Amino acid sequence: FWDNLSSSKAPPADDDDDEKVKNSSGGQGTPSDLYCYRTDYPCMGICLIINNKNFHKKTGMDVRNGTDVDAANVAKTFTKLGYKIRLACVALCAVAKEDHSQNASFVCVLLSHGDQELIYGTDRFEKLETLIACIKGRRCMSLVGKPKLFFIQACRGSEFDHGVETDAAVDETSAKIPVEADFMYAYSTAPGFYSWRSTSNGSWFIQSPCENLAKFSGQLELMQIMTRVNHKVAFHFESSSNLPGFSGKKQIPCIVSMLTKDFYFSTK
Repeated sequence: FWDNLSSSKAPPADDDDDEKVKNSSGGQGTPSDLYCYRTDYPCMGICLIINNKNFHKKTGMDVRNGTDVDAANVAKTFTKLGYKIRLACVALCAVAKEDHSQNASFVCVLLSHGDQELIYGTDRFEKLETLIACIKGRRCMSLVGKPKLFFIQACRGSEFDHGVETDAAVDETSAKIPVEADFMYAYSTAPGFYSWRSTSNGSWFIQSPCENLAKFSGQLELMQIMTRVNHKVAFHFESSSNLPGFSGKKQIPCIVSMLTKDFYFSTK
């Protein structure tokens, strides 16, 4: 039914489609540029680190020991990638009101407790969708069409991943874009599952993108890097605990992408 409401019909596809698209944007770039985000801005962007360690007793949440290791690791990694680091006493909505026109992208790293689609602040919980609404669409025009990357270290439930034994050896043509376009959400774990954190080395998940971004930026596209992050967490880590039922558990991150182009971190 909705398809019948289209105001115009798409022209037949032909071999010159890429060239037509290029010319419609003022003749800038080559057809391959249509599928890569620009990084030739003065700055790669802001990396906002929201590091929640201590929580009000009314939340019932424990201290997140080891989270400062994660925050320091993230700050070091994204500084080397050309980002300006903000440690979050700054609210996300305040950063959204800033002018990002000279920035290539935006990164937000959330380090906190969580449950399903909820993220805990230090005094209450909030839906993730509510937290990030301020950076979508017309609310933050200077980031429209640019990659907005969220790395979320938080539980998404209380279920444990027990793992499974295996014998296998593993070792722009439109004036409008969707409001949800150009976002990537990298969750530390799959929906419903527990997310593991070492009190001395930081969380499994945050260790992995920091390591792989340092190793592969400038060589691999972001989603290729994130696949390596999944591999690292899945095969390198396993829980060890004196608490009954807490040992031998596994974890797999969950990458949700609405990116419309390839994203290569600048190496300049």
